[in-house]
Amino acid sequence: MKTIRLGRTGVRVPQNAFGCLPIQRASKDVAVKLLREAYEGGMRFFDTARAYTDSEEKVGEAFDGMRDKIYLATKTAAKTPDAFWKDLETSLKTLRTDYIDIYQLHNVPQCYRPGDGTGMYECLVQAKEKGLIRHIGITTHKLQVAQEIIASGLYETLQYPFSYLSSDKETALVQACVEADMGFICMKALAGGLVSRSDAAMAYMTQFDNLVPIWGIQRERELQEWLSYMDETPAMTEEIAAFIKSERDELVGEFCRGCGYCIPCPAGIEINNCARMSLMLRRAPSAKWLSEEYQAKMALIEKCIGCRQCAKRCPYELDTPELLKKNLADYKRVLAGEISVL
Repeated sequence: MKTIRLGRTGVRVPQNAFGCLPIQRASKDVAVKLLREAYEGGMRFFDTARAYTDSEEKVGEAFDGMRDKIYLATKTAAKTPDAFWKDLETSLKTLRTDYIDIYQLHNVPQCYRPGDGTGMYECLVQAKEKGLIRHIGITTHKLQVAQEIIASGLYETLQYPFSYLSSDKETALVQACVEADMGFICMKALAGGLVSRSDAAMAYMTQFDNLVPIWGIQRERELQEWLSYMDETPAMTEEIAAFIKSERDELVGEFCRGCGYCIPCPAGIEINNCARMSLMLRRAPSAKWLSEEYQAKMALIEKCIGCRQCAKRCPYELDTPELLKKNLADYKRVLAGEISVL
């Protein structure tokens, strides 16, 4: 397993890290067990957020008394200094630590800068000067904002969605981070469930020397799959390269990534799932997609009021209303038995 230096932070960790969003859906006992097994298996970087309900609390319990053995990254979605300091205080308490290795502004709509009137960047600097955080990071889903962040030179790490389905412009962000000596923390490396082969996903990541993927882990079998790559890391073979090419030929471009920027919808449509239902039925098959609950959710597409707010918010500039219509038509064909997917 390759060791990655996260840019000028100097943080060095295996290129195989734990994304702690899913453990909010696990019991505390299960979550703590998974986190400790991840450490025992060689993982050293754990990324969570204030927004992930009780995830920080579970991480704090798992690594109580082990602070010098791991790197912790967390996030605040605060938009004001008061909210920032409240979140930071809570994170330090729940994580059972007196410092956070990488503290990130979460899912930002803009590149926060000194003197921009928000006070947010100044809070980060003050927190670092006080020793409460060691490095300043930021996360976003928006390409243009990510480009501005890198160019600003203000942040030590960028967290951004990245997988082998990413566009050339998104791949260019990784190289731009190299040139800026920034660490790149990779979220959604499985593209929200659309990437189905972990070996291909892992092999793709090994091509980059400044990137750490944070795999969202909730179950024992998922953890063991990623841990198996610590000793035998998949390499980019001709077979895997050909597979990735076929995946990109099928999916790159006009498909919903499920980021959720488009919601809430005035008509109540669960856009981030409904706009990619066709792909989920085929690539992540589950009986739940055809349940009465999801049939009702898909039916709401017919109540679209045509406001196009979703399209305006989409960071990938998709024609979301059109995607919804296509997914509904395909869904109806599956329900009618014209297409078999499960």
